[in-house]
Amino acid sequence: MQVGGQIGIKSHNNQVDHVLPPQSTIESKYFDDDGRPKRTGTVLTTSAHIITAVIGSGVLSLAWAIAQLGWIGGLCVMLMFAFVNYYSASLMADCYRSSHGNRNYTYMDAVRSNLGGVRVKICGLFQYLNLFGIAIGYTIATSISMMAIHRSNCFHKSGRKKPCHTSGNPYTIMFGVIEIFLSQIPGLDQLWWLSVVAAIMSFTYSTIGLGFAFLKIAESGIVKGSLTGISVGSVTQTEKIWRSFQAIGNIAFSYSYSFILIEIQDTIKSPPPSEATVMKRANLISSIITTSFYMLCGCMGYAAVGDLAPGNLLTGFAFYDPFWLLDIANIAVVIHLLGAYQVYCQPIFSFIEKLASKHYPQSRFITREINLQIPGFQPCYKMNLFRLVWRTVFVFATTIVAMLVPLFNDVLGILGALIFWPLVVYFPIEMHIAQRKIPKWSTKWVCSRLLSVFCLMISIVAGIGSVAGVTLDLKAFQPFKITY
Repeated sequence: MQVGGQIGIKSHNNQVDHVLPPQSTIESKYFDDDGRPKRTGTVLTTSAHIITAVIGSGVLSLAWAIAQLGWIGGLCVMLMFAFVNYYSASLMADCYRSSHGNRNYTYMDAVRSNLGGVRVKICGLFQYLNLFGIAIGYTIATSISMMAIHRSNCFHKSGRKKPCHTSGNPYTIMFGVIEIFLSQIPGLDQLWWLSVVAAIMSFTYSTIGLGFAFLKIAESGIVKGSLTGISVGSVTQTEKIWRSFQAIGNIAFSYSYSFILIEIQDTIKSPPPSEATVMKRANLISSIITTSFYMLCGCMGYAAVGDLAPGNLLTGFAFYDPFWLLDIANIAVVIHLLGAYQVYCQPIFSFIEKLASKHYPQSRFITREINLQIPGFQPCYKMNLFRLVWRTVFVFATTIVAMLVPLFNDVLGILGALIFWPLVVYFPIEMHIAQRKIPKWSTKWVCSRLLSVFCLMISIVAGIGSVAGVTLDLKAFQPFKITY
């Protein structure tokens, strides 16, 4: 609270208890220009957040996606999505500051500042529905990886003579319990260490998957795969079309992160250099790293396994030995997804908590913070009862839904189709046009609109394929029965 150019500390009844030194002195040392605690993010931590968000479990489905599209289609689609996501993220980086220099803390704030109207609510609906869906997808992926560890050890002990089926429900519940604790970390800026660990884990399992593929190719001496992907005959013509559409959605999902870019950018320390400059550098570094890994993992996985590539390269048992290395890879997947879940869910947590504080500012349940001294940690942990209850309920909901609908590849395809056009393409382009005041029918305006329309068509096609895939898989589906 500001009082005559000075900062006052408020008590619970909103009265000023005492006055601190002039605001400029405090801001320069402890606070940023918006009065919030100083941000400390750098190119390194920002890149870690992005890599944690991007190189998720989707990388393990790329071999399957290329198997549906073939060498030509698969590589073209991967490069296209890499370019579109890099371009849209660069546009989004310029939207963190409004024309007046004010900060936009969330994606919705950026849309409100640049576009306004009903599009703010539409953006929020797509963004938070998508983040909820990603949390479900990551919960499913984690249980699959944990089941794969159990099966790998079982296969090793039985010499692959037993089917080694196992239930995923205990693993899903275990993941949910861990996330309840991690979700009590107040904000994304305090999760940088988890993002760094998760990014290292993503490289670990991607490298192991790549190594398995190299070994299999070296062992057989054959580079598998075809120019057009899985042939009609192995699947019907209709299945070939649906699978190709679903593969496009999977690839779209594996690259997308623009919808949490503003929230990541809000962790970067104040200029110089500007937040947009730091974000663009991190975006370039992350795009090069993730695209290189995607191309290597997807292509080498397809070359090793061919048209029979499973939906998840490390859990579909395209590879069996050495089993302990496969276990390490799946453990790395689990650790990575623990961090990735938080990177994607923190924006939802923050949105609901700010909304509750705005509507019920006098509620002690919502606003009161209790200082807890945790041995070995400084300073005190500030526990908020509303945060504890709300975040626990959210994690519980994603865990229950994940057990109810454990269709990993289908979830990825639907999410990719749902979010790609509105959140990755449409809103960034519209905000860029409004911000830069690009004249109608100018060359840049026309090219931007054409890109948007083209990507809308891609989203529709991917959505059709994913819905068809879900329809087929639901025929053999039983709720709360995750077996592997």
